[in-house]
Amino acid sequence: MIGFLTGEVLFSDGSESIIQTSSGIGYQVFYNKVLVEGTLAAIYVAHIVKEDSETLFGFGSLRAKKLFEMLLSVKGIGPKSAYNLISNIGVNEIINAVNLEAKATLTKVPGLGAKGAAQIVLDLAGKIDRVKMYSDSSKIIRGGLAPAAKLDFLSMEEVGFVEEVVKAGATGQHEIMNDTLMACKELGFREDKIIPIAQKILGANLITKPEQLIHLVLKEL
Repeated sequence: MIGFLTGEVLFSDGSESIIQTSSGIGYQVFYNKVLVEGTLAAIYVAHIVKEDSETLFGFGSLRAKKLFEMLLSVKGIGPKSAYNLISNIGVNEIINAVNLEAKATLTKVPGLGAKGAAQIVLDLAGKIDRVKMYSDSSKIIRGGLAPAAKLDFLSMEEVGFVEEVVKAGATGQHEIMNDTLMACKELGFREDKIIPIAQKILGANLITKPEQLIHLVLKEL
């Protein structure tokens, strides 16, 4: 079973990503954040195997992965429903909703009705706090912001991990990208037009604030 992936981001649109590992294999993963193409990424993975398919769901932290697996134990909750819950509400909010029996919070997710929310609260009451024992930190790769052209300076044996997210880290770029997408979409621009331009700009410039990227993207739209 695949539980963790590291490699170069070949494609990412905020719904799915393709990550090529050092073996040369590219894994297609459902992932709810935009990863910068050409950088190194490190994500936790839940590998769902069925008779007719295999699916990978990606997570930024081990805690999110473990919560996803716990949600799958709930009667009537499948992988897509569990992933939508985590993507739309967040790990801590789900934990609080179960502990406080706040079913209305859970039903904010499209496709999850009152019956499903009640089942989650019933099945996970007294259990859900166990996921807090797992790390909520993201793993990023040293040099993970380097464009693909610079990857030759890092052998796979030299790749190191840090268990915290730094401002200059990959997570910061993910947030900048997501903020830019939201701002440009509110102005009426299509996501498929925004993403390639934003990724090109991020690969060629040192961007530290969403405002910088938004300004440069709008100049090219």
